[in-house]
Amino acid sequence: MSTAFPLSDVDYVIKSHLLEGPHVTFTPSPNTSGNFEDGLPDTLVIHFTAGSSLASSVKVMTEPSSKVSAHFAIGRDGDVVQMLPTNKIAWHAGESHLLGRTDLNRYSIGIELDNAGQLTRNGSGDFRTWFGKPCSENEVVFAVHRNQTVKTYWHKYTDAQIARTYAVCKALCQRYHIKHIVGHEEIAPVRKVDPGPAFPLDELRARLLNIGLKPAEFVGHTNKVQTVSNRTVNAAASMASVNASALNVRTGPNIAFDKVSGEVHKGDKLTIIDLQGEWVKVSYTKTGWVNSRYINEVNEKLPRK
Repeated sequence: MSTAFPLSDVDYVIKSHLLEGPHVTFTPSPNTSGNFEDGLPDTLVIHFTAGSSLASSVKVMTEPSSKVSAHFAIGRDGDVVQMLPTNKIAWHAGESHLLGRTDLNRYSIGIELDNAGQLTRNGSGDFRTWFGKPCSENEVVFAVHRNQTVKTYWHKYTDAQIARTYAVCKALCQRYHIKHIVGHEEIAPVRKVDPGPAFPLDELRARLLNIGLKPAEFVGHTNKVQTVSNRTVNAAASMASVNASALNVRTGPNIAFDKVSGEVHKGDKLTIIDLQGEWVKVSYTKTGWVNSRYINEVNEKLPRK
């Protein structure tokens, strides 16, 4: 059963590039490339730490030898640690690209969430983190990653953590001209899988940027949408028709992927190959991914091979 998106019980504000509000501490990191250029940052990047605790992750990101950093880390109990002022460039994105831009460190705020990431299950049915810590079944989400095709096990985020992440992102959106909220998995899809399907990334950006999903389509923090534009896209339908005047086709299932050269247009017929969340892999004269809100299924089946 779906649950409401967990909203925060606190409000934050950015003053002099520092987050002010309850449950916030500042632990400075020396790992920065200096100030953002004028008009930046305009992007928020959500990560998981894949670490054993909030404290251990903060320790790594504040050590000069680690060569990594982020602006914020958010614990499982909702505590927030800021490590760099939000006018400073952090080292969190690595090799990355988004909408024709590379090196997203230069454009983005990095937010790390204390979460172990992908889990394994042994022959006895026990769940373990990559560093060997056991997880109870109620800490596990079984879901398909947006860049993968089969269900796997993921460490669940807490409601307090999601709520505080929303509050931090809201404060950043109010202070800066934030245009994009993305996961590390979207700007480095070959290398990274964070924050993973246990985090409600689509719901978060829909609420904060007023794009994508409608409020009635939020389904808690399982990162799954039951319907898109009041319908369900079904791969068994085989065929779809474009309902937008012009529609970009991408090389992967989110906006971080490059566009396939050329567009498809209203009325064009597409063959449905695969589904990932609200994205549909299609074939026409080329193959690529489109957002399902811009297509309609049609009652036309593929011929049997």
